[in-house]
Amino acid sequence: MKLIQRMNELIRACFAGIWIQSHEHLDAIAELSSMCRDEDWRLAVWDVDQGLRHPNGSAIDVEVADPLAAVRAVSSMAADDTPSLLVLPNFHRFIGSAEIVQAISRAVNEGKQHRTFVVILSPVIQVPVELEKLFIVIEHPMPDREQLSRIAAGIATETNEMPTGRELDDVLDAAAGLSRYEAEGAFSLSLVRDGRLTPDSIWELKTQAVKKSGLLSLHRGGQNFGAIGGLDTLKAFTRRALVHRGRSGIQPRPRGVMLLSPPGCGKSEFCKCVGVEVGRPVLILDVGSLMGSLVGQSEERTRQALAIVDAMAPCVLMIDEVEKAFAGASGGGNDSGVSSRMFGTFLSWLNDHDSDVFVVCTANDVAKLPPEFSRAERFDGVFFVDLPGRTQKDEIWRLYVDRFGLDASDPKPSDDQWTGAEIKSCCRLASLLDVSLVQAAENVVPVAVTSSESVERLRRWADGRCLSAEQPGVYRSATKATRRRGVSTKPSIN
Repeated sequence: MKLIQRMNELIRACFAGIWIQSHEHLDAIAELSSMCRDEDWRLAVWDVDQGLRHPNGSAIDVEVADPLAAVRAVSSMAADDTPSLLVLPNFHRFIGSAEIVQAISRAVNEGKQHRTFVVILSPVIQVPVELEKLFIVIEHPMPDREQLSRIAAGIATETNEMPTGRELDDVLDAAAGLSRYEAEGAFSLSLVRDGRLTPDSIWELKTQAVKKSGLLSLHRGGQNFGAIGGLDTLKAFTRRALVHRGRSGIQPRPRGVMLLSPPGCGKSEFCKCVGVEVGRPVLILDVGSLMGSLVGQSEERTRQALAIVDAMAPCVLMIDEVEKAFAGASGGGNDSGVSSRMFGTFLSWLNDHDSDVFVVCTANDVAKLPPEFSRAERFDGVFFVDLPGRTQKDEIWRLYVDRFGLDASDPKPSDDQWTGAEIKSCCRLASLLDVSLVQAAENVVPVAVTSSESVERLRRWADGRCLSAEQPGVYRSATKATRRRGVSTKPSIN
């Protein structure tokens, strides 16, 4: 719902205290001014720099130099039954004294009789406990595609500067999640660089905008599924869900996949390749960066990060090693329940969000994950990525031998129980040290040897519980299948 529509409803319902969370105060004030002009309502704005004024910048006769006087001035705006709005940008900076809190409380309570409204514009929600029941909090939404298209049309005014069709869709996809001010700057930079609106310059500024938040990082470019050996079923499932989704007349929204495997089997590489394969940006959420030192800050930063993700849709959200990211979510940590609350916020979003975000989570230790995390309808599928088989290993050898410029005829070392990461390491070392693959293999110790117990435990857990990343259907552990047939898995002694 747009800001004007929501504000119109609240004012007609006589909510005298309104807190608008917004990073774009000028645009919010412009929208409120337009609404008041159409409805013939009164509007005044006060800030610490310019004092009390009309939205057009003209001063008001009443001298108001401090925030306490600004709050008291709202009573002088009352006239008949005409609604009068006093907008206070960045006023959260002043709600620290008892006098101002009391003045706001009185102004809001009297406002219901006099139809005067206190509207606080702030990038954060910091309503004091004394005012919690008096204020309703709403959000100034980021510009949608229609608004971004209008902004673009207002900047690209010359012939051939404004793309059409699929090119315009790419530009709007690149601008999704930017504020109005950021979008204007991105479009202008694109015109300066390329002479027309193109996605590349916009993506550059968008990457910087995401980095500034400190909550997410943006991965673009790189390689597609062709750079990953094996995982055929997982690749086909993901590609079909994101590219060829829905029957005629039905467009279900893909949710994402959960990947379990021993370390080094290609989970993280797969996550980064998904975006290139389906033409979406990949947002990487580092849960550790969400942690704050103040009470409630971690939960608030989690909500902010998820709001950015929603605004960036369509996109892919990657959370690597999720069991470590939410360590303590099961109640075993000593963080006063912060991890549990962050985890609960993420689960609620995962279940309820309507944005076109494809979530890919990876994990190495399933024992640390609460059972509710992987239940149906949170993910489209939970896949187990086992150690690669012979066919997959041959494909991975070909990829990395070619990538590191090695001789394809060079004999391959024994790769029993090797992961894709270990094959890559062997090829990289062979290139780095200028030795044969067999010699480079002497410096590689597979994780299936160093952590054999944990690998086997993960396989046993995944048997019958997860989908196979290599073959259609449910994953079945080769070890358990052999044991069920009564065949010994121990090597024979000659």
